[in-house]
Amino acid sequence: MAKCRILLADADFQMRELMRAVFSAQGYEVLEAGAGDEVLQKLSSHSCDCVLLDHNIPGLDGIAACRAIRAIADVPIIVVSSRSSEPDKVSALDAGADDYVVKPFGVEELSARVHAAMRRAPKSHSTPQVLILDGVSINFITHRVSAPDRDEHLTPKEFDLLQFMVSHPGQVLPHRRMLQAVWGPDYGDEVEYLRVFVNQLRNKIERDAHSPKYLLTEPWIGYRFAPPPSFDGFSI
Repeated sequence: MAKCRILLADADFQMRELMRAVFSAQGYEVLEAGAGDEVLQKLSSHSCDCVLLDHNIPGLDGIAACRAIRAIADVPIIVVSSRSSEPDKVSALDAGADDYVVKPFGVEELSARVHAAMRRAPKSHSTPQVLILDGVSINFITHRVSAPDRDEHLTPKEFDLLQFMVSHPGQVLPHRRMLQAVWGPDYGDEVEYLRVFVNQLRNKIERDAHSPKYLLTEPWIGYRFAPPPSFDGFSI
């Protein structure tokens, strides 16, 4: 079986050496990049299973690098940063990151985050292959969203979150349950993750993202997928 490959993108050589030692010991193949432009060069010539990206990396900074990576790859991205404010986290998630780890971090925590980023949400037999919402077609096989005026691609975490919601039609899903189902059992308090990703999904699948019809907020509790009348929970 081929080793999973991680790209460590950090300007701090000692930090890269530490992370290389940790992940190599766990059986990962490790690539390194010291600047944002180098990240894109490595991804253009190597397939990777996860990118650990420093927020303050030179060249293309972490936010710009996130957007650039998302334009060329579906690889999970974990931003690793000394910045701990919610706006910094939200800006990274908005740019395409799947997760955010604050420095200094524990080795076990980072390893768990990497494992969670690379895991796929369990497939549900009640998830359709194709779902039509007001003329917007969502293909759960290709991860594409098609409408008369646009064609978009779901990122891995957008897909996992939407799949989880659609597989529980009409149910009020609490924040903690959603986070643990999609990101992993060590999550539960990162409500801002859900806010960002649900907003991203609304922009892609709702006719009016500001007045959503299908991905509904349950204030202080969580979210709910409101299925159309034709929805039967099986392949269409």
